[in-house]
Amino acid sequence: MLKWISRSFVVLAIALLMTSCGSDDESRIVDLASLGVDASTQERCDPIGAQCMLPIPNDHFTVVDVSTPTKLRLALVKESLPANVRGVRIDPTDQNRADGWSPGSALLVQIAGLDAEKSKLPGLRDAQRSLDADSPIVLLDTTSGKRHPFWAEIDANADADETPLLIIHPARNFHDGHHIVVGLRRLVESSGRAIAASKAFAAYRDGVATTDATFEKRRPAMGSIFYDLMNAGVQRHELQLAWDFTIASTGSLTGRMIAMRDDAFGVLGDAAPTFAVTSVAENPNPEVRRRIEGTFELPLYLNALGKPRSRLVLDQAGRPVRQATPFTAQFLCNLPPAAEAEPARMSLYGHGLLGDRGEVNGGLTRRMSADYNIAYCATDWYGMSQDDVGTAITALTDLSKFPAIPDRLQQGFLAFLFLGRLMKHPQGFSANEAFQLGGHSALKTDELYFDGNSQGAILGGALTAVAQDFTRAVVGEAGMNYSILLDRSVDFDGYLDAVAKPAYPKRYDRIIGVAVAQLLWDRGETNGYANHITNDPLPGTPQHDMLLLGAVGDHQVTEYSLRIEAATIGAAAHVPIAGGGRVAESNPGWLLTPIDRYPYNGSAYFLWDTGTPASPVANTPARDGHDPHDDTPNIPQVRALKDQFWHPNGAMDDVCAGQACSAPIPPENAD
Repeated sequence: MLKWISRSFVVLAIALLMTSCGSDDESRIVDLASLGVDASTQERCDPIGAQCMLPIPNDHFTVVDVSTPTKLRLALVKESLPANVRGVRIDPTDQNRADGWSPGSALLVQIAGLDAEKSKLPGLRDAQRSLDADSPIVLLDTTSGKRHPFWAEIDANADADETPLLIIHPARNFHDGHHIVVGLRRLVESSGRAIAASKAFAAYRDGVATTDATFEKRRPAMGSIFYDLMNAGVQRHELQLAWDFTIASTGSLTGRMIAMRDDAFGVLGDAAPTFAVTSVAENPNPEVRRRIEGTFELPLYLNALGKPRSRLVLDQAGRPVRQATPFTAQFLCNLPPAAEAEPARMSLYGHGLLGDRGEVNGGLTRRMSADYNIAYCATDWYGMSQDDVGTAITALTDLSKFPAIPDRLQQGFLAFLFLGRLMKHPQGFSANEAFQLGGHSALKTDELYFDGNSQGAILGGALTAVAQDFTRAVVGEAGMNYSILLDRSVDFDGYLDAVAKPAYPKRYDRIIGVAVAQLLWDRGETNGYANHITNDPLPGTPQHDMLLLGAVGDHQVTEYSLRIEAATIGAAAHVPIAGGGRVAESNPGWLLTPIDRYPYNGSAYFLWDTGTPASPVANTPARDGHDPHDDTPNIPQVRALKDQFWHPNGAMDDVCAGQACSAPIPPENAD
């Protein structure tokens, strides 16, 4: 189904010319069967790959659509996608509304006999080699004309009877709408013998013509790929595989959420959202002066009254449609004791994995609130809250049901935005007596921030990218891109063994399934929004600053994904990032700008070390020693950093005294 769009007449002419400059085989005309290609599936599968959906991402699985910014649209075919044990294949209807691939796409390809070490693949330890002139893997961004950084790994979770996939991770997300060309060369087996290209790919590379019109229709596109790689110093004859893909446009990734936000706040106008206080508790503990619970209303864009498993209602153009009945969300706010004397700065709080707003009552926020006079308010991450556990389990048994998660997540983002407006609006919370102490409002309504941990951080970056009422956010135990996170998280163990594996027993089916799901998950987590948090803000949205906090050896959210996030948003790094030998990479900050002086007031990345062994290089969870996942927010120096950052131009001091950031395990987290 590949449809080639010429970038220029000149490129087309040269590409066509080059197809006549191959090997001595060029005079031969062969039939398709001699290349091992099934003529009946070559449009929905890629004949140059080892399996139907490989390599992926891949513009072979797109069609021309002049109505989209990329002039493409995904065209995944259900019959090519994995089926669960009941024979139900993934329905790609929603994915096929996208005009390109995920900006955090992991490239998946299968190369029989590949020896990663002898092929000198740039791995996680030495990813900076990915930009070397002689790198065996080349990712070329033809839109910018630059090579793109990456690291490659052999799938450690492959089934014993299957050739493991080669996984290539961008070390910084690809830019929205950009076109990427991939070239693989000089790959060898353990014996050192060069790996032969597939017969189908060699036919394109070497100018071997076929009698099949469909196969030949792709030849100009392949010629363009060879031409682009040649300009990057990669010779056509040395290629063992090459393909291209296009990243989805900003509108495709974020357009639904922006449309919902703008429509909802357009209806709201200058008013405060409607809310009701349902309970008030005085002094529930020494660190909370008053706890307030209630409900608030916001426009609804889901069917089924917005309940779990509901879906966005879309018009013919794919835009969310506001429903007649509003959505009722819950809130929980804690006012600190110091707010009785002086109004408190305010922060939204995002809870962890499949939890609920009640997490704001826990120790991660109470001490911060009491020590620094912060009023916290929380709602649920509708879409990945406790009420959505059943939806998540259903989706893992049938990935066709997965779209309900990102659809409801976007409604959840809108709930957080409306809660933030209630906190800031003079006729919102501060006008209600429940939020007044000592005869005055307990809220400093001109200072609103965001604080999220774990899942709250993974989703919180996306929320920050669309937020208009706050411009500074802290994400702790952070990361992004579930297609990276799941393999490397102990949190997925139970779901994998009890649900995902029984439904999709083959590793190949699961990894392709997650890659396809990520195309939708991008609409509901940071991976799809990261290019627009600190730079190139989304329409009608201010620029934001983020403080990113991670932990060495995190068992639940790998620090490797956080370094990709830091590089993507351009966060400066506290250096040294880690002590000698404490992380796998030889140079973990190779894509990051060091913080060269303090005080520092921009977006920043800090990695904290409480002594846990370094995370494994393979795509498996860290399991050794103490799990430091909840350590970081409980470290006193981290609370000081957050306090310094949470001011309109908040400048942070060097709380690590010029050294790698380390601390003892907080007493409350001791094993």
